[in-house]
Amino acid sequence: MSTVAVSGLIEAHAADVWRLLTDLPGRAGRHLAGPAELLTPGPFGPDTRWREPRSQPDGSVLVEEFRVVEAVPPRRLVLDSPGAGVDYRITWTMRTVQRRRRGCTRVTVSQQALPTAPYGRVVALILGGLAARAVEHALRRDLAELTAAAEGRGLTIHAA
Repeated sequence: MSTVAVSGLIEAHAADVWRLLTDLPGRAGRHLAGPAELLTPGPFGPDTRWREPRSQPDGSVLVEEFRVVEAVPPRRLVLDSPGAGVDYRITWTMRTVQRRRRGCTRVTVSQQALPTAPYGRVVALILGGLAARAVEHALRRDLAELTAAAEGRGLTIHAA
């Protein structure tokens, strides 16, 4: 099992960050690869599922499926995403901090890779460092998108 995590400070209240993070229809306007396709009806919460296209480091687009495992507004969101031989657990945590007399939010996003098949362990051993760098890049990109949306800035990010 490997874990990659990144953190950043967003100059917005945790409730606003949470609203942007969980607004699946609203992601289309700021998401790099395209809109999310909601797979379950009802309000956002545990067992909500969706698919979304994600830009890959090589410029290709991969459609990934996500499911909400845990939702504790506006503090913690845990998702899982099935992969080939490896499942992924993505955890977003938000912590309110005071900065220059303004409410800000420290956001940490981490991804765990959980091998589900023997070849998943082998691939993790062979490509571990390369995969970790690609995951870190994707998490930084996701955090930058969220930060730009929360702080009301436009953002252009190119996949590396």
